[in-house]
Amino acid sequence: MAQGILVLAEQRNGAFRKVAFDAVSEGRRLADSMNTDLTAVVLGSGIENIAGALRKYGADSILAADDSALADYNTDAYTNVSANIIESKDPALIILGASIHGKDLAARLAARLDAGLVMECINIKQDGDKLVFTRPMYGGKILADIEIEGTPKIAAIRPNVMTIEESEKAVTVDKVDVRVGEVKTSVVEKLIEEGDKIELTEADIIISGGHGTSGDFTAIEDLASALGGAVGASRFAVDEGWRPHSDQVGQTGKIVSPSLYIACGISGAIQHVAGMSTSKNIVAINKDSEAPIFSESDIGIVGDLVEVVPAITEEVKKLSKNL
Repeated sequence: MAQGILVLAEQRNGAFRKVAFDAVSEGRRLADSMNTDLTAVVLGSGIENIAGALRKYGADSILAADDSALADYNTDAYTNVSANIIESKDPALIILGASIHGKDLAARLAARLDAGLVMECINIKQDGDKLVFTRPMYGGKILADIEIEGTPKIAAIRPNVMTIEESEKAVTVDKVDVRVGEVKTSVVEKLIEEGDKIELTEADIIISGGHGTSGDFTAIEDLASALGGAVGASRFAVDEGWRPHSDQVGQTGKIVSPSLYIACGISGAIQHVAGMSTSKNIVAINKDSEAPIFSESDIGIVGDLVEVVPAITEEVKKLSKNL
């Protein structure tokens, strides 16, 4: 009989993604509620030493699948190894992050295991003997409560939504036998990652620019630097070639849930709102007082971003000096 919770904790280049801690913390909360065990699994190459970091977030056991074939994310290899571990553990629930890699892996595992999947999950609660999963639908206009029949159930949680809590346990890291199986795909090229650039989906503060920037993101970048945040962009800004696609927030870009989202010169098209509507605090800066983005914001500033954003940056710098 399927029981227990298994978390697939994502790492990249030998460091855990923030969403891994989101997932393990949520797994611990649910395991306590369901009176069951939590197993954390990490895949990669040379990751046995970092796996122990998951103790801090309450894993009852930690499994490390360490093999050179898992050095880079490969959809075939990761699916094969993950599926083998899941079948041996037979968990009732699988949790992983809804990152680019996580979404790909979650869908593949759902097909391989004939399991129900809730993507972009923002809440999981126990209702009697059932689990209810909540996710946004229709561009974030509604929240749907979903129940999954059968086991295992798979939930890909949206980054930055679940609360990270420390609940350290004294557990050892166990290595598992890695059976990579048939791999039909290979990594032929890796994009060069930009130094210390903050990953957009995991940023706590995001400052985004759109049509109103006219292509000049200097003020946006300065404010992001002052606040220790990341720079985002609307689809228009990306289509115009002003920012790379990796910066795009929206339905066809990245879904983000920061503590603070500042939209500068962005009108608020439904496709963009779908990507940032679950942000905890939204500030909109726009010259057009009728811009739809104001209906989504907690604070609205009617004004030219060229004047408003630098003024905010200066005040932030002043406050920082006094801290």
